Amino acid sequence: MHIIIGLITALATLLYIMDRLGLDIGWLNPWAWRRRREWAKKYEGDPIYSVEDPMQIAAILVVGTVRMAGDLSAEKQSLLLELFESTFSLDRKTAKDLYTSAAHLLGSPQVIRTQLENLVERNDSVFTPEQTTSFVNMIEKAVDDPDESLRTFVSEMQNKLGAQASRGHWG
Repeated sequence: MHIIIGLITALATLLYIMDRLGLDIGWLNPWAWRRRREWAKKYEGDPIYSVEDPMQIAAILVVGTVRMAGDLSAEKQSLLLELFESTFSLDRKTAKDLYTSAAHLLGSPQVIRTQLENLVERNDSVFTPEQTTSFVNMIEKAVDDPDESLRTFVSEMQNKLGAQASRGHWG
């Protein structure tokens, strides 16, 4: 028993000395470690996955799919703004803000498809089938001549999102 008490005293003395010398002993606290780990994941992660509003997610999916089809020209941007205004019942400024945030959150053209697929998987229970049909119609109006891979992507997205239970709405 005296050996155990001696080891505990030595450990406490060592920790006290480390603390007094300014060495961080916070790694011993498992709750603080968990909080730091969660914060690091959130800070270092892609901000596109932290979006929770169904309207913003739909805007990201529409703008991303149109960007997958090709560059966004001024005509496409104005068409998307008009679609956002009519479909989401927004004024011009709010529609422009929604478009700008969606375009900003999307990465380079090489990773857009991966981002959109992951976004669909994370938010598969957010949309009603009607909402899914609504933004798929927006995609079809915005993309003039989709190639086969884009058609496949849109149909896979519609199947994943349309078959799930719903808890979201447009505003």
